[in-house]
Amino acid sequence: MSREDVEAATTGLSVDQLWSEPGGIASLGFHLAHLTGSTDRLLTYARGEALSDAQRKMLARERTLSTERPALADLLVAWQEMVGKAVDQLASTPDAALLQPRFVGRQQLPSTVLGLLFHAAEHASRHTGQVVTTAKLIRGLAP
Repeated sequence: MSREDVEAATTGLSVDQLWSEPGGIASLGFHLAHLTGSTDRLLTYARGEALSDAQRKMLARERTLSTERPALADLLVAWQEMVGKAVDQLASTPDAALLQPRFVGRQQLPSTVLGLLFHAAEHASRHTGQVVTTAKLIRGLAP
């Protein structure tokens, strides 16, 4: 649903609208990049893996994307591909693995496979809602 809602909410937006930060709120571009990056990181932890250098760089890059301003099409393709990977990972995760312990980040915060999968879905839902709401706000500000 997130894939569909995000695409519907952002269709037809200009680059300026995508990277607009009205009232200091996070841009749609940030939310789209963060959706992809955070889902990737949470799924990595759910597999019991550490983040790669590329994932760490992407996390740092999320904070400065407003200067790069990637195109909407590129952000949407990355999100759509990540949703596909998430669905594949969910389908291949055996029920017996769901309560296995996992550790998150440098602080090695405790979780489980199920906890991380649930958090990935919840986090995506939250940012999808922000994309939909922010897109409505930005369209309402257009002359």
